[in-house]
Amino acid sequence: MRLILIRHGQTPANVLGLLDTAHPGPGLTALGITQAQAIPDILRGQSIDAIFASTLVRTQLTAEPLATERGLTVQTMLGVHEIEAGNLEGLSDRASVHTYLETMFAWVQGDRTTAMPGAADGHAFVDRFDADIAHIATTAQTAVVVSHGAAIRVWTGMRAGNIEPRFTEHNPLDNTGVVELTGSPEQGWTLVSWAGTPVSDALNSL
Repeated sequence: MRLILIRHGQTPANVLGLLDTAHPGPGLTALGITQAQAIPDILRGQSIDAIFASTLVRTQLTAEPLATERGLTVQTMLGVHEIEAGNLEGLSDRASVHTYLETMFAWVQGDRTTAMPGAADGHAFVDRFDADIAHIATTAQTAVVVSHGAAIRVWTGMRAGNIEPRFTEHNPLDNTGVVELTGSPEQGWTLVSWAGTPVSDALNSL
């Protein structure tokens, strides 16, 4: 199948640099709304069978313009929400952000037993994300999943077989950035493009 992962549009917490992962979460800023409205043009001409979003409000709002244009319903999934910040929730200081990033990229490197302070470990994260993707794969040949920056980076780093783990660590994903993969839960995943750049070109830029 073809899997298109999209980070949500800008939120007030993004502007402030806050670790904001709790449910239901904030909506979008004016810029975030504009970013969401641009997604139909970004995906113009591409066949899409289904559109999914996480349980956080910002992903559902981001998915809505594309769903409206395509005449599809945004389906909410329980497992593709953001990596929970736990005790770091609502913080923006350098040490807290560093701990969050260090923990999530340790998972990508294979240390999935380390837990986010006061929250889940890497096994719990990848299990819930995998479960949603496995369900989506049974329902669509081409699916859009609107999720979250950290979650997309970590899951892609864990599951894409054609990149090194450092790829997603060194390549942030801006709001409404698009990541495309092909494959299946059974056969594995290949990263095709990252934020609009073909993966071969992105690898050469490292």
